[in-house]
Amino acid sequence: MDSMPINWETLDALIIDFAKSENLIEDSSPTPPSSPSSVSSSSYHSRRIIRRIRRSLEAGDIDAAVDLLLSHAPFVLDDHRLLFRLQKQRFIELLRRGSPEARESAISCLRTALAPCALDAYPEAYEEFKHVLLAFIYDKEDQASPVANEWSEKRRVDIAGLVSTVLRAHLHAYDPVFSMTLIYLISIHKGFCLRQGISSPISDLTQRLLLEERDPPAIPQESLSEAPPFDEVDIQALAHAVELTRQGAVDSLRFAKGDLFQAFQNEICRMRVDVTLLDELVREYCVYRGIVDAGLAYSSEPGMQSPSKSLKVDQSVAGYSLSRDSSHEVQYASKNSDGEVSISTDQRCGSPEKNSDVASMEGIEVELRYACESTSNHEDCSTSSSHQPENLRVPQRYRTNISAERSKRKRWMGRQDDLGFTPDVSCNQTSKGISSNSPVSNTFSSKEKQASEFLVVDANNVDKYEIVLGMKELASKGMAAEVVEEVNVMDPNFFGQNPLLLFQLKQVEFLKLVSSGDCSSALRVACSHLGPLAASNPSLLKALKETLLALLQPDEDALRKGFPLHALATSLQVAIGKRLGIDEPQLMKIMRATLHTHNEWFKLQMCKDHFESLLRIDSLKEVNMPSLAAATTSKSNADSCPSGSSQVTISSSTRMMEDGSSLSQVSSGDVDENAILKVMEFLALPRADAIHLLGQYNGNAEMVIQQIFA
Repeated sequence: MDSMPINWETLDALIIDFAKSENLIEDSSPTPPSSPSSVSSSSYHSRRIIRRIRRSLEAGDIDAAVDLLLSHAPFVLDDHRLLFRLQKQRFIELLRRGSPEARESAISCLRTALAPCALDAYPEAYEEFKHVLLAFIYDKEDQASPVANEWSEKRRVDIAGLVSTVLRAHLHAYDPVFSMTLIYLISIHKGFCLRQGISSPISDLTQRLLLEERDPPAIPQESLSEAPPFDEVDIQALAHAVELTRQGAVDSLRFAKGDLFQAFQNEICRMRVDVTLLDELVREYCVYRGIVDAGLAYSSEPGMQSPSKSLKVDQSVAGYSLSRDSSHEVQYASKNSDGEVSISTDQRCGSPEKNSDVASMEGIEVELRYACESTSNHEDCSTSSSHQPENLRVPQRYRTNISAERSKRKRWMGRQDDLGFTPDVSCNQTSKGISSNSPVSNTFSSKEKQASEFLVVDANNVDKYEIVLGMKELASKGMAAEVVEEVNVMDPNFFGQNPLLLFQLKQVEFLKLVSSGDCSSALRVACSHLGPLAASNPSLLKALKETLLALLQPDEDALRKGFPLHALATSLQVAIGKRLGIDEPQLMKIMRATLHTHNEWFKLQMCKDHFESLLRIDSLKEVNMPSLAAATTSKSNADSCPSGSSQVTISSSTRMMEDGSSLSQVSSGDVDENAILKVMEFLALPRADAIHLLGQYNGNAEMVIQQIFA
């Protein structure tokens, strides 16, 4: 399958919003009280409170959780069903302590709190109350006892998840849009691959990132026996979007008072992600795209592991100071008459302290040298020798602007919001799953130690990002001639191996000259570059003709209208980054694969995604690419991406139904929408299967249902 183009500017905006919403980056700019940032800050505060309550409940400290609820969300305790569950868990936790004092406290809890709640919580509450009294008789270690489930520490996780679900809905403390979008896309991707028999190239990441467990759903106050006053379209859309039963979708809509989008957000946020891995993916992307400063983005939580080798400070990757014989050298700069910098070598500078000193020097020129041979201690820094040029030179004006460009970037802060919070755990034993993953145990001293270790960042590795980002910046401004000149100075062989990128850049240069009224220079560019490139690649002839049409009607906006500069800049960034040994971020690969399967999934469903606007998925797909850009970007992605990075491998060319007919033979326009909904409702089938069955029975829903139940 071909890789689909993605609007990386939209993804950048979503990532920045996510990082700001979670306080992952330093943002010193003042924001007015009514701005979206202030709303995001309020939501962040609410999410932080929810996390603290969750951790207290998971640790068994019910009193601390109730105190937090009374302080920040007392209305939640008005729900006697939830209050009964909390008091029941409090009773168990008091007994779990095992001391005589705790036993007396448990009896007091039973008399003053649990028994009164059991009378009006819900119909089964009194039976549950009588059942939990058996905890006085049976020990917590007795796995065969009738109350083994009550003693189970999994109950802590369940009650914590339920309270979190209710709080999120009432406080509107939903995850940032990017987080919800990623969860949704991965969920669809996994379902699509399973259904279609497809092996996913990102399965390792998706399995680790999106966890199997979900928070329990909130139960609405109304009776479940009354008929739902909801449109069947909304019920089916919600049920299939987040993998609910029909009754589950009805309950979710009822809890959200019929608001489909709020119900959807409630359900998406019930899905759990590995936050540590998500933060690492975001940080890797931010460094690659120049959102945060690479030199300030390597501090990490203790035990945190980068998801990609591209962000690891490894001398096998950061090969600037590797000589031809692979010996480690740090080289000092001295000015030459040609404006370049020659490098003198000092073998004593292999220490981290020296590298740190080199990193602090601003505005100097360095010669970039690469070695393709692997040593006994390091892996080969490239997949092929052609990807690591032996001698790369970077022009003078690059380095004079590096400090100014880096000063505009954000500083990565990481998740530090709850490091100072340690719940007063009132039980002797805590859940092993909580104690191993909770960042509560991370002390400030360990973070300071970790940060100091990462301050010694390979200056050469940081400079590589600056070179790539500098090229990207020039391309995004339409400075194609400057890009070609500086890339040729850096690596004369680059465009020989990337002729389509050269054609795109020269096309931009041509349009820019036409826009300025210099048609003579534009024609010279066409004759000397565009023509020969199109002659060697006939697929570019059509694009060349379309480009030349700009001569007929010069327009100052021809460049803006005729070419997506940001898409070109990203393609250039990926290609040059690979040339320098920088892999594209894992997040880019995830987005390509999941957006592609999102397209394919809704082709099967033969309908539009109800939630794509809410999650900005439609904006991520909006890339105004002319035919040239679409063709060349697809080819460029195929050339630059590793095998399988942005594609999925299909186990069979066409998935056939059991009777041998293809799903694509039936169009949703040929079948009545009410019939589709009726079959989906009665048979609990996906939309695509309902349409296929209706196609077999001439659109008659009753006949389909009769045949299935016959």
